[in-house]
Amino acid sequence: MATNGKRRPPRPRIELVTPASSPEEAAAVTAAIEQFLADTALAPQTERTAMPAWQRAGLHEGVGGCPVVAPPARTG
Repeated sequence: MATNGKRRPPRPRIELVTPASSPEEAAAVTAAIEQFLADTALAPQTERTAMPAWQRAGLHEGVGGCPVVAPPARTG
């Protein structure tokens, strides 16, 4: 999963600073934290597809589909 530094928000730097742990313990804790961050991260946003120009113009003008026309009133 390479994001080339484009992660939003940027991933924090994880560093274990206690001297009492062994390198294996430090790696296990760091891996667990990274897995937690990956599991609880927001889903990536999908790119929106561009709206066709005719549809955008119709929505801007407030144009609907076929208008519903009532039959003429009966006289007589």
